Amino acid sequence: MKEAGARPAPRYKRVILKISGEALAGEGRFGLSEEMLSQVAGQVSELVSLGVETAIVVGGGNFWRGRASKSMDRATADYMGMLATVINALALQDAFEAAGIATRVQTAIEMREVAEPYIRRKAMAHLERGIVVIFAAGTGNPFFSTDTTAALRAAEVEADIILLAKKVDAVYSDDPAVNPGALRYSSLTHQEILEKGLGVMDSTAASLCRDNNIPIHVFALSEKGNVLRAVFGEDIGTVIR
Repeated sequence: MKEAGARPAPRYKRVILKISGEALAGEGRFGLSEEMLSQVAGQVSELVSLGVETAIVVGGGNFWRGRASKSMDRATADYMGMLATVINALALQDAFEAAGIATRVQTAIEMREVAEPYIRRKAMAHLERGIVVIFAAGTGNPFFSTDTTAALRAAEVEADIILLAKKVDAVYSDDPAVNPGALRYSSLTHQEILEKGLGVMDSTAASLCRDNNIPIHVFALSEKGNVLRAVFGEDIGTVIR
């Protein structure tokens, strides 16, 4: 019998948590915030304790944004961005292990001295054993964003949802920091993301999620407890189906 006031079971069994590099910088625009790393570790620890199989895709924008470089070759800039995601993945792994969370980093570009190479079946075996897997180095290919990586890995490991943790608290019709009158969306479809040209994720990622019927929940990482709220299906941020 369920105890009075007990919380219902999590809505999702296996999730991809996509964390932007900018969110890991906290209030700063560059580098890593120890406070944010600790906060993410605390929220992921709660997911693991509930039996939610958790994989993470992390961005690298807190160290390098390749598209900001106009003179550099695009492929070179993208590879540099992939390496930035590895820095963030290792920082998250260290924070998770300090919190007692079993963790593995898998990279799309092999660097065996610091991480496992990405192998789908091995990643799924880790998840089934309750080990958190952090996917780094994007897809291993230039011209693809870490949003696309999240969509691809979600399809590959058969995740129930992508939890898109960002600096902004929802999807807006415009940048709310620039336009205070921007419209806030509570729900959208993948097709609307594409048709409206909303900047929450790139078109390749949105199309991949649409074609594989992968829902996305967008919310602010900085608000404590939001990851858990999203897993329980609470009404925060924006849900894309």
